[in-house]
Amino acid sequence: MITNLHDFLHQYFTIHDCDVITESNTEMTIRLTRELDQVLMNRPFYWHYMDKIGRVGEPMSLYLDTSTKKKDNKKEWIHFGSPRLQQIFHHIKQNARFTILYEETSGDIKTPLHPWLVTNIMVHYRGKQKKESIHSIGLQLINGMMKANMMKHLDAFTMDLRMSDYSFTISPIIKPESGFKRIFHYLENSLLDEDMQWVEESKKALREEIQLLDYFFHQQEENKEILEKEKERLTERLEPRIEIEIINAGLFYLTEKSSQAIIKD
Repeated sequence: MITNLHDFLHQYFTIHDCDVITESNTEMTIRLTRELDQVLMNRPFYWHYMDKIGRVGEPMSLYLDTSTKKKDNKKEWIHFGSPRLQQIFHHIKQNARFTILYEETSGDIKTPLHPWLVTNIMVHYRGKQKKESIHSIGLQLINGMMKANMMKHLDAFTMDLRMSDYSFTISPIIKPESGFKRIFHYLENSLLDEDMQWVEESKKALREEIQLLDYFFHQQEENKEILEKEKERLTERLEPRIEIEIINAGLFYLTEKSSQAIIKD
């Protein structure tokens, strides 16, 4: 889900007040803040020196490419499994596991804000071929409407950690705990609709590897313990399974107009 990854990165950098200088469908140039420079660029001596001489310092920029394949364009290829993306996931887990944000409003009219539970979930596919995908899912906690690619929808709105004057929140009918269960059920159903050929391929590969082991260790009683350990390693590596991991989640309070726009899109 490279499109989702691109949108996810855009949201990550903008939420952390970085400037998106240029952007296309698969490329982006990001001017980092000092905070993210210290998190991602590994320049502790530079910032220590800037602080020592009393200077502000200049954060670096990132030139990223989220294409499915590496290109010869002098940009950093960021993809599932890349060290840069793992840095970002680690930062999110350490600092922004759960958040509450409010849509900015203006004027002096009282404006109700509707609650959405938003989750970004990493799905790990384990088996003969390993891969990952990110799913961003939003649940409207008043009417139960579910939306995929939620981070992309949220890009259209300006969010803040503080609620604007004259705005007020509507209490959710669906409690967040119940909301998480609905989201996981929705995701599980989506995964069941996917092509499961990889499952059969992984099972076949596991059977063939175990048969090969049995052949080599046939009638060797003294190697029985080694055989069982090798089978365990093969099973851990090849047995097909899906693991779900929450990257982060939050309550996003949106105006009725914005909520309806997301639902209709």
